[in-house]
Amino acid sequence: MFFSFFPKPKLFFLSFAVWSLLCVVSWYLVIQDWGPTLSLGGLFNAEFPNALAEGSDEAAQALYDAAFSQAVDIWLYQYMFLCYAIFVGCWMLYGGQQWGRWSIMGSAVIVFITWFQVQVSVMLNEWYGNFYDLIQRALSEPQSITAEEYYGQLASVAVLLLIAITVAVLNSFFVSHYVFRWRTAMNDYYTSKWDQVRHIEGASQRIQEDTMRFASIVESLGVRFLDSIMTLIAFLPILWGLSSYVTTLPLIGEVPQALVFVAITWSIFGTFLLALAGIRLPGLEFKNQRVEAAFRKELVYGEDYADRAQPPELSELFNNVRKNYFNLYKNYLYFNIVRYGYLQVGNFMPLIVLAPSIIAGAFTLGVMQRIINAFNQVEGSFQFLVNSWTTIVELLSIYKRLTAFEAAINDQPLPAIDQDYNEGDNLK
Repeated sequence: MFFSFFPKPKLFFLSFAVWSLLCVVSWYLVIQDWGPTLSLGGLFNAEFPNALAEGSDEAAQALYDAAFSQAVDIWLYQYMFLCYAIFVGCWMLYGGQQWGRWSIMGSAVIVFITWFQVQVSVMLNEWYGNFYDLIQRALSEPQSITAEEYYGQLASVAVLLLIAITVAVLNSFFVSHYVFRWRTAMNDYYTSKWDQVRHIEGASQRIQEDTMRFASIVESLGVRFLDSIMTLIAFLPILWGLSSYVTTLPLIGEVPQALVFVAITWSIFGTFLLALAGIRLPGLEFKNQRVEAAFRKELVYGEDYADRAQPPELSELFNNVRKNYFNLYKNYLYFNIVRYGYLQVGNFMPLIVLAPSIIAGAFTLGVMQRIINAFNQVEGSFQFLVNSWTTIVELLSIYKRLTAFEAAINDQPLPAIDQDYNEGDNLK
């Protein structure tokens, strides 16, 4: 599943995680402070001394802040490019794998685009805060803003939205090609081992359909996981800073960094709650694939052999399909009760948490909007497993099916459920 596409998969993903952590920690501890000195955005060093000599302290400080921010922003992109170049370059030289350009460079592109989309979300969060402050000023002081100000503020978001839409469309196009290359790698690998795997139940389906679903689901989950991590990195400091506006929680009282505390606590609670409610679903999904494959296989045999696919046998096989689906529906019933109940309550959690501060008038509407957006982003990141649980269940069922291929190719015993099926099939 991974070996066919990625070079030395375990080492590749482990090195990516370690390198990413090292780069992020280094940035926050040391490297971001080098921006004003090393950044190609040289406005800081060029303009600030002149401002000190010619302007007032206020003007100098304003220019200092603007130049420093610009230098650091440009420096961040330079630093990221260097980190990417080192990682990709080393693996392209060391990996020596057929699909290296797609698995290594393609993965790097997807990671960068995911990070860039998170940054656009951060900029939109700031825009919403400014826009709602403008609305509050207009509502509290009639005629205090002009139509030009209002429409100008609305128009300013058009650039961000245009960038977001363009990047999303191009990313979707690129990811489609990425997933198909991964499927091609798995298809080529499994078909080259056809003599070793052809006896496994539903072998044709596992190569034709399961490889496609596995690649697309893993890519989708992987991107969402990266998005969750990067969103946390971007929004957790924002939420930490905004927590200064909220010092008291309902029923609890004063809590340091209350917003961060609630976001983490609520998300962990939901993750364990849904994991407990859906613990049986992966096995049921796997059994569902098995009984569907058995029914389909008998129908295929019936196309070539007159003594196969007889009505009594088809009725028995379809009855197994029906029983498994009904069992699956029953389990999803109580799982969805827990899931949707938790998510609906979660929609109102920021308003519940902010109640004492809203009543006390501790912040403006714009600040409240920033808090709610940042809280939802952080909460959503911590709820990755909650929001992805049904997809993870589907992935686990596919993984179990493809594991039988890996076992057969490596001359290892088949999983018990596949042994039982193949022994029963051979008796026919």
